[in-house]
Amino acid sequence: MGVSVVMRVQIFNVEHGFCAYIIANNGNVILIDCGFNDTTGFRPSSYLPRNGCSGIEHLFVSNFDQDHIADLPRLRAALPITLFSRNRSLPPQALRQMKETQGPISRAMDSLLDMHEKWIYDEPNPPDFAGIEIQTFCNSYPTFTDTNNLSLVTFLRYDGLGILFPGDVERSGWLALLEDASFRTILRSTSFLVASHHGRQSGYCAEVFDYCTPYLVIVSDARKQFATQEQDYSRHAQGVPWEGGGTRYVLSTRRDGMITITKDVGASWHVTTG
Repeated sequence: MGVSVVMRVQIFNVEHGFCAYIIANNGNVILIDCGFNDTTGFRPSSYLPRNGCSGIEHLFVSNFDQDHIADLPRLRAALPITLFSRNRSLPPQALRQMKETQGPISRAMDSLLDMHEKWIYDEPNPPDFAGIEIQTFCNSYPTFTDTNNLSLVTFLRYDGLGILFPGDVERSGWLALLEDASFRTILRSTSFLVASHHGRQSGYCAEVFDYCTPYLVIVSDARKQFATQEQDYSRHAQGVPWEGGGTRYVLSTRRDGMITITKDVGASWHVTTG
């Protein structure tokens, strides 16, 4: 992977799913989830190697559901993965039992279960991400027994820019996380918020915005489920002046395609779409 002059975050259009590709200034790679797009055929397992990625230094799985891990088997075959983070409080056997009650285990879920069971040791020499700070939060099993509220919430901060990736956590899970003072502190430095649960009403929690006023909220989904989705979030965002006039408060992969955020040290961040 060639060295990039800026930190770059790409949130791909994977319809009802999620995948974010983060490249540090030193070229090291973070991938959050690995959904793919059935309509266009886009897969991170193909896109990343074609665009110079030779390995994933840190893979985060935010949610133990198919739409967040759909491309995992091909991804593991295409690229080496150094670190793997997820909510470790949920035992692999408990997760397997959850999934078996919903039907046959998919190839992607079987691949995830394999990683969840075997990747139990921390890397003694973790990769360097050139100033990107990473913090994760999650609710614990069996306090919560559903995969949405057991989402791994990941916060990335780089040179004053903070991005929160909450997976599919729902209102009850948000409220539990808000009891943690360190989580409330993190929220205060959120510049961009990815809407939980693809912007669905179940992932919206107004109390989050007592501590958080992002510039933009980003929705990753195939279609709008509720008329209130973008309205609820837009009233909490500061908004960004947009090319061609007007102000945008919410961006969505459905409407805007791939969303790219870039940031260089000492410079302003930039957001582009398409």
